[in-house]
Amino acid sequence: MKTVVITGASTGIGRVTAEHLATRGWRVFACVRKPEDGADLQAANATIETLLVDVTDSDQVSAAVAAVDTALAGAKLDGLINNAGIAIMGPLPIQDLKTVRAHFDVNVFGLLTATQAFLPLLGTDTERTGKPGRIINISSLGGQLASPFLGAYTATKHAVESITDSFRRELPMFGIDAISVGPGAVRTPIWDKADESGQTHPYNDTPWAHSIGLFSRTMVDSGRDGLRPETVARVIEKALTAKKPKARYNPVRNKFFLFTLPLLAPKRAVDRVFWKRFELLGEKK
Repeated sequence: MKTVVITGASTGIGRVTAEHLATRGWRVFACVRKPEDGADLQAANATIETLLVDVTDSDQVSAAVAAVDTALAGAKLDGLINNAGIAIMGPLPIQDLKTVRAHFDVNVFGLLTATQAFLPLLGTDTERTGKPGRIINISSLGGQLASPFLGAYTATKHAVESITDSFRRELPMFGIDAISVGPGAVRTPIWDKADESGQTHPYNDTPWAHSIGLFSRTMVDSGRDGLRPETVARVIEKALTAKKPKARYNPVRNKFFLFTLPLLAPKRAVDRVFWKRFELLGEKK
């Protein structure tokens, strides 16, 4: 039986991937932050084993590694899916630095903490039996295409892309692969959480108030029309199991217009699209 660890498995992509892989015969260790989230996951699928893990807490990460190590009994871990992440909207020129740092603490340093801790189980400990595992880092469309009002989030996802590439280029001696999965809009609670957090309220009296309102409504609409998390879960399974996996998977709805074309177009042209769509130019004087 193949074994996988998934961080950020309480909701959204992480939870659905945990359920999907469990039904496909994987032994799943799902990392959640609250006991009630773990109980809810196990109620949905009793085969899922839950671990209380905040990826910013190195002690909790170490405890999770020890638990998985015991369960593996000397075998290698087949996969680590780094999914834990946060996204809080705000104009980067004035966004509170505490909020910006929180993005990096979870999305970058939390990912790096978990990966370094699980690497021996994935195969850097060459005394373990079985085939080396794979690291799957959940990035975003924003990992390659920055947008206004998600500067902190997209900056972390750009970092995740770089970290993934570095791991892939540094770990071949152990047979460990590192792959990024960068979805576009997905029907998950992450953007609703960002909206409910009240983080847009401090900007009501700023020059960005109107534009961030337009952007927020666009994100909500995109989420409603986005990919089902089950679609992303199947892509993650492919990244885990393909004989010759891609370095990056891009599950994006309307992929040509939302991903391919913006990356091919000059940056200044993309700037103008954002400026016009979210009315960022203001009044001409």
